[in-house]
Amino acid sequence: NREAARLEREARRSARMARRSRNSSDDDSDSDEGDEGEETVNQSETDNSSSQDSNSSSREDRGYDRGGDRDFRRDRHRDRGDRGRDRHRDRGDRGDRGREREITISEDDVLLPVGGLLDILENYAFIRTGGYLPGPNDVYVSLHQVRRYGLRKGDVVTGQVRQPREGERREKFNALVRVDTVNGMDPETSKDRIEFSKLVPLYPQERLRLETEPNILTTRVIDLISPIGKGQRGLIVSPPKAGKTMVLQSIANAITKNNPECHLMVVLVDERPEEVTDMQRSVKGEVIASTFDRPADDHTSVAELAIERAKRLVELGHDVVVLLDSITRLGRAYNIAAPASGRILSGGVDSAALYPPKKFFGAARNIEDGGSLTILATALVETGSKMDEVIFEEFKGTGNMELKLDRKFADKRIFPAVDVDASGTRKEEILMGPEELNIVWKLRRVLHALDSQQALELLLEKMKGTKSNVEFLMQVQKTTVGPDQNGN
Repeated sequence: NREAARLEREARRSARMARRSRNSSDDDSDSDEGDEGEETVNQSETDNSSSQDSNSSSREDRGYDRGGDRDFRRDRHRDRGDRGRDRHRDRGDRGDRGREREITISEDDVLLPVGGLLDILENYAFIRTGGYLPGPNDVYVSLHQVRRYGLRKGDVVTGQVRQPREGERREKFNALVRVDTVNGMDPETSKDRIEFSKLVPLYPQERLRLETEPNILTTRVIDLISPIGKGQRGLIVSPPKAGKTMVLQSIANAITKNNPECHLMVVLVDERPEEVTDMQRSVKGEVIASTFDRPADDHTSVAELAIERAKRLVELGHDVVVLLDSITRLGRAYNIAAPASGRILSGGVDSAALYPPKKFFGAARNIEDGGSLTILATALVETGSKMDEVIFEEFKGTGNMELKLDRKFADKRIFPAVDVDASGTRKEEILMGPEELNIVWKLRRVLHALDSQQALELLLEKMKGTKSNVEFLMQVQKTTVGPDQNGN
């Protein structure tokens, strides 16, 4: 092996010497020819140029001899890489042009009407024709159409798609070829909408009356203890099996009966299927649900599309009420679906997973000069999970209304299981009249002097003997002696 390697090195050395001698002879002949052809010109300049050419060519040849093969290979790979980059760049340009190009329609094409909610993703958009979750009949919308018509996530878009011709390969999703209406308006008119983030938020000023029937005490108690206004951001804090579902159903039915101008949306995240069916049958409103057997991505996408739909309605001047069950489970879903940020709080909660639920809950506001978004969300406590405690603590001070349910009352079958002392509304003097506020404050002082269970039992007993809250408050005013709201 050593002898073979030695012979190979000698062969390479002799080959290099032969190439060097051949190149030097070629250089001599080239310089002689150049001298003869340039005799009619300035002889000194010709000699200098020919000598410089011969010296440079000899240096280049010697460099080539030392690493010519290596330079040749490097140049060849560089050329290949440049061609590859150019090829991919051209391909990307072609793809961009293809996405931006509108679909042409011929006279013999058959157009089919479609409609649904617009869901805008990172590089494309879809019209969800079957609800809030992705489905096989969704319609593809290009970003060019989104920018052209000023479409936003949550818009109700109607348009037309082209029916595939006979023998034509069917695409997975049909593409939208024409936009007819956006939220029931002309597409050109919808461009002038103001953005939700630029609307001016105010405290709730117009009250949502929940009292309906004399025997439905849940809504009557809420009207007195934690009044709700248009634009309220409320938390219903409840341990398991404390009756929060019944409270939500009572609130939903009261809103549809007393405030038909409000658009009601019930968002159920990570809920049991039987609870979803019960809510759909008992509530006259829009029920948006993602059951617990679905992945966490479905929970988050349903909640995001629902709140964006509510924002689009508020931009048009509507009053929207969103009932969310529950914000704790929504936080869990974001903790699973969101990419890890590397900052983990106690209980295994990622710090980045708490921002999207806060964005959902923080959308509630009363808009100046028309429109409001009311959000009442349930929060789970006393579940034995440290994660649930961390999520609740993050939302504890963000709402301006809180209704606290007590598990001890529910175990004794005292419904509604409301903790009167721990429940209340910020700026309740805006929602209540002066006389009503004065009587409610007297009532609170009386109930605060009693045990929490005795206070609730006394309140429910007195309310059962009256037909309305007005009659109950008049009775309280006659029987209760105490200072008014001015301290007199």
